[in-house]
Amino acid sequence: MDAVTAPSAPASASSTPPAPSLEVSGVAYAYPDGHQALFGVDLTVAAGERVALLGPNGAGKTTLVLHLNGILGGGVGTVTVAGLPVEKRNLAEIRRRVGIVFQDPDDQLFMPTVREDVAFGPAAAGLRGAGLEERVREALDLVGMADFADRPPHHLSFGQRRRVAVATVLAMRPEILVLDEPSSNLDPASRRELADILRSLDVTVLMVTHDLPYALELCPRSVILSEGVIAADGRTRDLLCDEALMGAHRLELPFGFDPRSVPVA
Repeated sequence: MDAVTAPSAPASASSTPPAPSLEVSGVAYAYPDGHQALFGVDLTVAAGERVALLGPNGAGKTTLVLHLNGILGGGVGTVTVAGLPVEKRNLAEIRRRVGIVFQDPDDQLFMPTVREDVAFGPAAAGLRGAGLEERVREALDLVGMADFADRPPHHLSFGQRRRVAVATVLAMRPEILVLDEPSSNLDPASRRELADILRSLDVTVLMVTHDLPYALELCPRSVILSEGVIAADGRTRDLLCDEALMGAHRLELPFGFDPRSVPVA
């Protein structure tokens, strides 16, 4: 006798999945000098995903990232962050939700102490007293820098400064953490420490990088942006193993590196 499958119960309103962390729809943008940087980009990133944004120099990666928190706009298409449209009236909240960590941490750290740097954003948003202190402790604990709270940032190593730069963004409790070349200029130990931190965070990550092994290590999914359009979107290992795709978009693996040999989650 054939097995009988019970009908599924109807989904309740409480089971509605959360809005994606990021939805980019048809975004096209030309700079005032007439240079067209994006030609209709569509991208959806689910809450909690870690996605690498790959592509050659001049592909439009920075232009796309600057649309995510409203620094650039006025072109064609829409961007929403956790369901909130990136529009002028929402910019304060959007910039809290989308935290960008610059490639050079010295562009992000400017206060006399680590504690003051991490407190700067929440304080500017109106947080004070015990709540502000707790936010700073929380962010520094997440990146393993709590013991350095009273140190001047310029007395820290480059890797430590990068972790503090991440903390300044985490202190705002963002929806999306955008990292611009996070592994650049890091020694192997600092690179591993940062990878461990990023894996531990309960936040959506969009990582802009030329470091393809780091993308494979940290991001199950990658998107290739090339000449202002999404050229590929899929499992990172699959994209990196596609020699024709890689060659067509000026992406090269380090000499001797075989993505098939690396275990990934």
